[in-house]
Amino acid sequence: MSSTPAGPEFPGKRLPQLVLLLLAIVVVAVVWLEGGRSEGDLLDQMARRSLPLEQALSNGKPSVVEFYADWCESCRTMAPGMEQMVKDHPQVDLVLLNVDNPSWQPQVQRWNVNGIPHLQLFDANGESRGQSIGLRQPQELSAIAVALETGEPLPTLAGIGAISSLDPSEEPSRRDISSNVGPRSHG
Repeated sequence: MSSTPAGPEFPGKRLPQLVLLLLAIVVVAVVWLEGGRSEGDLLDQMARRSLPLEQALSNGKPSVVEFYADWCESCRTMAPGMEQMVKDHPQVDLVLLNVDNPSWQPQVQRWNVNGIPHLQLFDANGESRGQSIGLRQPQELSAIAVALETGEPLPTLAGIGAISSLDPSEEPSRRDISSNVGPRSHG
């Protein structure tokens, strides 16, 4: 019975592996922390903080309901402006409804959501005052919030923002936008 001794283990042999493991952990941590600062994550954070729709429409405060999707670049671009609107106008509730969530299909159909971002605007009594489709700038969002707070008429905003199809091969031109917009379209 002879056995070949494995020989002594030297810590130096595993040092390169440990350095690589530590480097990989640092890279993952940095990517994870940086990812937490993206607009997509802001959109997700806002959706998690938003009130349930029924509560927002019955609590005596005006509400902005945004229909959005995680893949919608305009929704992601508009997220910081929406966040600022909430900070500047805390008396206006914000509700985010993801169009990719099947549980929101009745609301998508009820309010004829045919492009995103789609804002459905409600007064303090939960009555619909209007809607806005497409990317809105922070000053436009603020004007909407002020009108909802004061009961003044909604601001006149430029028409529908740029709309594009989910399928890049079906990109509509701006002149035939109204005939090609569907629930999965976004601005």
